[in-house]
Amino acid sequence: MNSDFLNDLNESQREAVLYTDGPSLVIAGAGSGKTRVLTYKIAWLLLQGLKPWSILALTFTNKAAKEMKERIANLVGIEQARYLQMGTFHSIFARILRANANRLGFSSNFTIYDQGDSRSLIKTIIKELELDDKTYKHTAVADRISLAKNHLMLPADYATSTVYQTDIERKQPHIIDIYKRYQERCHQSNAMDFDDLLVNTWLLFRNHEDIRKKYSEQFAFVLVDEYQDTNYAQQQIVSQISEERQMVCVVGDDAQSIYSFRGANIDNILDFRKQYNGAKLFKLEQNYRSTQKIVAAANSLIRHNERQIPKNVFSEKDEGDKLRWIQSYSDREEAAIVCKKIRQLKLSEQGHWSDFAILYRTNSQSRSFEEQMRKDAIPYRIYGGLSFYQRKEIKDIIAYFRLVANNDDEEAFRRIINYPTRGIGATTEGKIIDSANKFGVSLWQVISQPQMFQLNLSGATMKKIESFRTMVEEWTKALPDADAYELASTIYHVSGMHADIYSSREPEYQSKQENIEEMFAGLNTFIESRREEGSDNISLTDFLQEVSLMTDIDSDEAGDDKVSLMTIHSAKGLEFPSVFIVGMEENIFPSSQCAASARGLEEERRLFYVAITRAERHCTLTSAQYRYRYGNLDYNRPSRFINDIDPSLLYIDKSSGGIQMQNAHPVAHQFKADPMPKATASRYDLPSRFKPVSKSNQTTGLAKNHDLKPGDIIEHQRFGIGKVIQVEGYGENAKATIEFTNLGIKQLLLKFAKYVKR
Repeated sequence: MNSDFLNDLNESQREAVLYTDGPSLVIAGAGSGKTRVLTYKIAWLLLQGLKPWSILALTFTNKAAKEMKERIANLVGIEQARYLQMGTFHSIFARILRANANRLGFSSNFTIYDQGDSRSLIKTIIKELELDDKTYKHTAVADRISLAKNHLMLPADYATSTVYQTDIERKQPHIIDIYKRYQERCHQSNAMDFDDLLVNTWLLFRNHEDIRKKYSEQFAFVLVDEYQDTNYAQQQIVSQISEERQMVCVVGDDAQSIYSFRGANIDNILDFRKQYNGAKLFKLEQNYRSTQKIVAAANSLIRHNERQIPKNVFSEKDEGDKLRWIQSYSDREEAAIVCKKIRQLKLSEQGHWSDFAILYRTNSQSRSFEEQMRKDAIPYRIYGGLSFYQRKEIKDIIAYFRLVANNDDEEAFRRIINYPTRGIGATTEGKIIDSANKFGVSLWQVISQPQMFQLNLSGATMKKIESFRTMVEEWTKALPDADAYELASTIYHVSGMHADIYSSREPEYQSKQENIEEMFAGLNTFIESRREEGSDNISLTDFLQEVSLMTDIDSDEAGDDKVSLMTIHSAKGLEFPSVFIVGMEENIFPSSQCAASARGLEEERRLFYVAITRAERHCTLTSAQYRYRYGNLDYNRPSRFINDIDPSLLYIDKSSGGIQMQNAHPVAHQFKADPMPKATASRYDLPSRFKPVSKSNQTTGLAKNHDLKPGDIIEHQRFGIGKVIQVEGYGENAKATIEFTNLGIKQLLLKFAKYVKR
């Protein structure tokens, strides 16, 4: 093997690869060839005489480990690569634990519990301890225990921690008891969960110095990928293994540290040189992915973060286009504009659908884009997640609506008969199904006439069934005349779904809350659009029909040529020729929950940096001036992050419809609503033209003189700019046919239309 492969590296990469005299930190800017440096460094170490089994390389995914191993095999041969100690933290440490399990009181054939196993055991323990499963949601408790383990906080430590004090404040003092019993049960079952693979490795090395020294001597060189994503436990184990030799090389980018909610600690990479005295710093600053202006715009953004390792990422690719910013009137118009832009770019560049990605801050934002793409026949896929209407909480509430509209709907009945938990278990459900099958009737008919259909249940269970049936019947009776939104809201709250979904503050539940909120936003949009268009079909049943038509379209047909829709967190590590970053509004991006602290706000800015640097040639930002939230059509200020981008690198697109700006840089005082705090005021704030629509005036409409005539230009609150083609009728029945720039021709009943004349 010779060193010719070093000719493939630029000067900075080569310096990082060749340095083997001590600890080193390689800060790899976006698109700078991080994986190449890692693989070439391992090849160089082998060339220097290190044995493959003496090199430990830790990654975060099996995919990353496999890719690196294949690249190394191409450089040094399969035989050398085969014996490298390379893999994820969990897989490498599982091997170490199996070889030394007896030192911790386990046998070497211990079982590894996945997330489902762990949660199931915790659920059982909560039941055994006779705790309220609404106060102690098993998923939330599991997440709490996982977080403790990631901080190497064993039950004894937990009991004296501030975390336990928080549990007491949240009226969950028994989490510590669940944690203790969970650990005992795992040990009794000769089982470890994923977090235990870290905790027990740390304990093994801490309590058994001979074993720690054995591995410290075996691993002459330790390399860690994506070091900015390591948690406290991972950092501590790396420190234990490299304690004597200090021959450790970590690679990552502090500007792409975005996983604190999973336990990642940015301090690990920021403080690396404090932990390892004399550690050499290398910066990979040449970006091979993006055009010069995209890279420069990302740089101008991230410079606003105080806690970072300064670097100046640059590109020698084409200068390229500026970032483009489009502000739409509503989330509906935002989706239409994005879809139109994708079609235009695909045509002009003779590209593929797979060249495009739509990135959003939260999963719930996919709804409007999914619906518009289905209307526009644009193939798409949800990357790393489920389509909006396939998410559990959405299917649950839709099942309630379906059962109210059609009591005989068996699938809806079975889905919600015991959700939220109301003491109607699988045995009871089985008896109902048996009776229905025996007499050839629906499940609903059985519970409506239990004696006739020989349903043999205890008195207590029959009371629960009767309570459920009465509740649904009341909604069914109200269905023909009730306001669809009000009825849906009643179902959501009275059924117990709202209480269940808001029973935890964990990220999983926050995502469910956002999805339900977005579903209600969709219902609101449906009602208001139908009302403006003069349609009488605005019942909950009509909404169900609309939803069923959406879900019936199979968007996941064969082939990979599809637009990718994903959260920005899911997009890390990916790249696309054209990227659309949508929902660039205050309280969405940055998230209102994260913007409360300087640390949280800086992570949100890093998340935006990651989003921008996914783009190779085109990066478009979009925001909506109005968006339904919590039942109201709220005015949204543009994200403060837009203000962080160098204005010379941002093009304000006035040609796509959307908000028509009076000048390139409107000033904050033009905004007529409540003044924005000076710290977050944006030079791109826009004057509000409409009064936000409350729930009450959605029903009555807004009074206005209908003085429209053909040729007039209007600005509509949700549909944007439109030209009046025809006006007909008088008074209450006056209608206008209007051609909107991005949403096509619509006929609006003017007494309900929200618009201003230009």
